[in-house]
Parts: sequence; C-alpha cells; structure tokens
Amino acid sequence: MTGAKPMTTRHTLAATGMHLAYGTREVVSNLDIAIPPGKLTVIVGANACGKSTMLRGLARLLAPTHGTVLLDGKSIHAMSTREVATILGVLPQSPTAPESIVVADLVGRGRYPHQGWFRRWTAEDDAAVAEALAATDTLELADRPVDELSGGQRQRVWIAMALAQKTDLLLLDEPTTFLDINHQVEVLDLLTDLVRGGRTVVVVLHDLNLACRYADHIVAMKAGRLVAEGRPVEVVTEELVRDVFSMDSRVVVDPISQTPMIVPIGRHHAQARENA
Repeated sequence: MTGAKPMTTRHTLAATGMHLAYGTREVVSNLDIAIPPGKLTVIVGANACGKSTMLRGLARLLAPTHGTVLLDGKSIHAMSTREVATILGVLPQSPTAPESIVVADLVGRGRYPHQGWFRRWTAEDDAAVAEALAATDTLELADRPVDELSGGQRQRVWIAMALAQKTDLLLLDEPTTFLDINHQVEVLDLLTDLVRGGRTVVVVLHDLNLACRYADHIVAMKAGRLVAEGRPVEVVTEELVRDVFSMDSRVVVDPISQTPMIVPIGRHHAQARENA
C-alpha cells in the first residue's frame, strides 16, 4: 500500500461535554476531547466501553443528548451534510453495500460529496478512485461484485471508499477487522502515510500493541469516560492496562518501535509463577 499527496488544509475536530445515548441508555458521559490535528489518534478500551459510540458522535452519526461536537469551531450538526462530507470521511463498523454493486462503483461513491448539481464525473474522480484502489491493494478486484469478496477483501474495499473521499479528517471504526496480520499492518502503515501527508486520522482498535506501535496519540476509555490520553509511551502502563482492561500484564519496550508492548500474564501463568 502507498501513501498520499500532502494536504494543504488542516481542519479541527473536538467535543465538549458530550453525552451519547441509545434511547434511555447513556453510553458516553460528559466527554471533552480535542483531536490533535495531523496526528494518528487511536481509541482503545474494553468491549462495550463506548469507543465506537464516541467515534459515531464525533462523526455526526449519533447526535449528543447534551454537549457539542465542533468541526472547525462550528457545531457539526449545524453544518450541511455535503459540507461535512467534504471535510470528514467515516468508515463505520460493519458497513453494508448495495446488492450486486461492483468494487469500483462502491469506491466511486466516496466521490459523491464532491459532485454538485452541475458537476459531472471527471478525470480527477477517476484518479482518486484508482489511487484508493492501489493504496489498499484492491485494484485487481475493481470489477468484482462486493458480495462475492472475502471479509478481508471487503474491508479493504470499504477503506478504499473512505480514501477516495479525499478528506482531511478520516475516522475509522475497527478498520483491521477481518484482516490477517499482514493486511492489518499494511492498513496501519497506510494510515501512517496519510498522517505524514498531512491528514488527521482517528481509529478504534482492539489490538493494544498495534495501537501503541502506530498511535501518535492514544485515548483510553472505560465505562463511557475518557481515563487517559497522550503519547503511548507516556500513558500506557501496567496500572492503566489493569484499570481499563481488568488484566494483569507486563509492559516492556517493543524491540522494533521502542513503544510500550503489553505482555498479558493470564490466570494460568500467574498461578505457575506463584507456585515456582
């Protein structure tokens, strides 16, 4: 996978006092966050802690019950859908494609925010789609129906659609789901390339070691609240892992990236160590 051309505009995304709920069940409580521009931010936490819900709130997919989400200092809910979509691209969890749509057409839908009433498809759109397919190693799938693809292939196609949108801000919810370890690393390398090209990327990840290796900024959540944020080397400790994931571990230095690497202990190994 390859990178992207540098972006010339840098937008900002933040939330103040954000509460998010599904019906009467509040999932995220009184959250204040400012996404660092031009960085790769990774959101981590145990299952059902509110990671994906927070991302949905930031992406305008879920309206806060209280508080505000600000895009370039303006309420994101006061902006038009098209205006938001030209600035902020989103890959939600478990997206669905229209039946029988082929890969190139699905990726091409990422160009819709750039199509006005009188603007037709252009060579620029063709180039954006081709670049996104090449970046995600899906060019050879361009004419294949999406519903015939494997889970990993489909996930890379969805990432390609998000890339084709060519937004300065990119939010992805578990983009490495269904991918083998090689493609997980390739996707995270690609997102790093995008950040180095000037984009701002926010990702929800389950793999804490990959999060530590790739994140410029890590956000740890527990029970709908932000409990720590900052550079992985500054905030990821054995105490944090125990608090957020209810797991004993040892945090050592990753020999490749020099970032924190979490080594789970586990119940059986803890017993073996005690009996030694």
